[in-house]
Amino acid sequence: MIRNLLRFSFTIFLYVLIILVDTPNLQAQGFKDRIIDAFKLTEINRAKAHLNSVPVTVTNANCERSAGGINDFYSEGDYWWPDPNNPGGPYQQRDGQTNPENFTAHRHAMIRLSEITATLTSAWLITKDKAYSEKALEHLNAWFVNPLTKMNPNMLYAQAIYGKVTGRGIGLIDAYHLVEVAQSVKVLEKNGGISTDEAEQIKSWFSEFLEWMTTHEYGISEMNWKNNHGTCWAVTASSMAVLTENEEVKKLCVNRFKNILLPNQMDDNGSFPLELKRTKPYGYSLFNIDAFFNLAQILYTIEDNLFEYETKDGKSIKKGLEFIYPYIKEKSKWPYEKDIYIWNEWPVCHPALLFGALAYGNLNYLESYLKLTRYPSHSEVIRNLPVRHPLIWILN
Repeated sequence: MIRNLLRFSFTIFLYVLIILVDTPNLQAQGFKDRIIDAFKLTEINRAKAHLNSVPVTVTNANCERSAGGINDFYSEGDYWWPDPNNPGGPYQQRDGQTNPENFTAHRHAMIRLSEITATLTSAWLITKDKAYSEKALEHLNAWFVNPLTKMNPNMLYAQAIYGKVTGRGIGLIDAYHLVEVAQSVKVLEKNGGISTDEAEQIKSWFSEFLEWMTTHEYGISEMNWKNNHGTCWAVTASSMAVLTENEEVKKLCVNRFKNILLPNQMDDNGSFPLELKRTKPYGYSLFNIDAFFNLAQILYTIEDNLFEYETKDGKSIKKGLEFIYPYIKEKSKWPYEKDIYIWNEWPVCHPALLFGALAYGNLNYLESYLKLTRYPSHSEVIRNLPVRHPLIWILN
């Protein structure tokens, strides 16, 4: 009798222990199921529209002001304008005011690649229909394999300024839109959407680009920027390092997260003072917290969970999201200056909410993520939201 009672009690204890231990996993899976249900039909429908798309790479457009060749990516500094007192002379800066006459065709083509590839990959993960993976591969080969159409693996001529420089390290931020491309290649190869040989050809390009951005003076200068540019460099580098299994660069990005980016950019209250000083403090604050959470997601391991990392003086990305979240929920309470541009378009479906909900089991973050605009149409919002496709991150 006593033995049976002890056996029963032990069984109940084990049952309760299993529930307690597994509850976070069950909750996370429940969150993922809701996200999948919310996005899957729309992603499939959007992917169907891309089945007739043709690749558009840097070779489809050129600018006479570019110092590079037909295969070189070229863009111009956003906030630089002609000098009214010196027509034809070097451009002048107007922070936060984008010059609509700048050459943007290559940037838009890269954003288009990211959108098409990630959408097709999302649809393939849901349906396993080869039409989606084959179309994604067509675009990937055009950008990274075919010598006639591929982009050279560098950004020597990005963010040029007329009359001043032919390119700048700051231009590397345009490569942020390759993050979901790299993630798409990773999950397609891992799950059999493309072959190992096909993936290796694409990954060869990413290896070359990663080598360039970690050794060239432009890449090094961008890495050392003290604001969101430094964060974005780490996100881009880490995504390519994970794809190409570059352990050295992964370790570098983890180290920068812990010892440079987080402690140097974040204030004690979780805000980013350098972003708050800009003419678009709300948008830049959102952009940077998104980048930090993207970085934590890409570099996540059980042994080194950056979502939970905290500096000795209490700074963490968890605190950063806690700071900005009330103003995502109610933007009218934002206590700082309003952005001078696209104030009304924010907030949208921010990846910080997605990854924060999953990392911390926070239902409020999940609810806000699912309620906000999922597919923004404003080009500047899309440009500042490089991670827009949750399914390639949670179905991997």
